[in-house]
Amino acid sequence: MKKLFAAGVIGLILIELANVYFIMPMPGSQGMRSVDAAYAVYRWRWPLRIAFGALLAIGTPAVWRAAGWRRWLAPASIALAGLVMYALNFRMSADHMFLQPTALNMQPAARNTVKLNRLVVGVDIDGDARAYPLQFIGYHHQVRDSVGGKNVLVTYCTVCRTGRVYAPVVGGRHETFRLVGMDHFNAMLEDRSTGSWWRQANGEAITGARKGMLLPEIPHVQVTLEQWLALHPASLVMQGDPAFTVEYGKGYAYERGFSRKSLTGTDTASWHDKSWVVGVSLNGRSKAYDWNRLRRERVVNDDVGGTPVVVVLDSDDASYFAFVRPSTATRFALRGDSLVADGHAYSLGGNGTYGRLEALDASQEFWHSWRTFQPGTERY
Repeated sequence: MKKLFAAGVIGLILIELANVYFIMPMPGSQGMRSVDAAYAVYRWRWPLRIAFGALLAIGTPAVWRAAGWRRWLAPASIALAGLVMYALNFRMSADHMFLQPTALNMQPAARNTVKLNRLVVGVDIDGDARAYPLQFIGYHHQVRDSVGGKNVLVTYCTVCRTGRVYAPVVGGRHETFRLVGMDHFNAMLEDRSTGSWWRQANGEAITGARKGMLLPEIPHVQVTLEQWLALHPASLVMQGDPAFTVEYGKGYAYERGFSRKSLTGTDTASWHDKSWVVGVSLNGRSKAYDWNRLRRERVVNDDVGGTPVVVVLDSDDASYFAFVRPSTATRFALRGDSLVADGHAYSLGGNGTYGRLEALDASQEFWHSWRTFQPGTERY
């Protein structure tokens, strides 16, 4: 009976540890191909808790009948198991560490309180433009909104430096998500309907009933708020929730690359794990552009998957854009705040006197993230 008690206590603690270890940034956990095992532990956690709890209950009377101080092993062990369960489920679980805003407060530029040099993820759908500052969505990880009459899921993972915007629609039906943890240092979201886990970096369900399905990605850019409002003066801007003022105050060093923290800090050298790249995927091919080189050259005329492209970094050293070039012979240069080629000028939003450049989704992220989720990527 005492062995049953010990098995129950140890089993309960190990289940709780495993339930967190594989999906949080613990030593060694993020380099494993363990997401299916983690998902199995998570899905079976209650049957396992009940089974080990039954063993504990069966063995408790025998331990309590022990002589002297040994009888106190029963309440002490139960208290320890309870403390571990509480800490891991209510203090260290992702959706308890990173909460959702109590209300989404969107304001026009005239009532905006966010500093203009802060980075934002910007979305424009049918002329309805909205900006979501990294200092807010970096903490929340996901924000739900409606843009141009369409539901959007704005996501950000600070450990990968990835901003993505998706249509939260699965099988033609709107879905809701919660932050459940991370895999390979990328945030994972769990859908409410089936409990499947989705990767933030590419919107793919990586385990569960919906494994292999993809969320539709919505075009977006990452620029300074000043640049975004210059291109979209009527845009609404997300304001901070007063309930999270302390959490919001930690992000400026991260945004500008000054942080040296192990998970979210930047390596200022090129092509290291925490170095910045701008990634572009097109025609089934992917290519990464070194941020340091982009800062030197400002404009890169290249091709991705056989399509001529141009990647440009603005003079603010933060706002970047990518477009399809009209032809392989078209070579763009940066003149002030304009892209010029063949006597034609275009704004950094892609608008020109003779038409509009086709915008491409481009992602600034850590090199370890881009190469992990784009394993066949080329390097410029």
